Amino acid sequence: MTNRVSYAPQDFQKMCKQAERDHEAKKLMVLMERVKRQIAERDDPSSRATKDAETETGLLKLPSRSVPFER
Repeated sequence: MTNRVSYAPQDFQKMCKQAERDHEAKKLMVLMERVKRQIAERDDPSSRATKDAETETGLLKLPSRSVPFER
């Protein structure tokens, strides 16, 4: 028989809410970085080539839409 951890229902709900807050915070950070990059591009269009390289490496990818608990 395996030892399984069973969380109380309210603990599970708290964990889900915390995970959702963390996910929303991450999406907000990505959005803020994108806006900063767009402002920088508008101010200095010659810097676009370096920004495109960052995007290609995957540093600024958007979060996946297949995340559980997504609204």
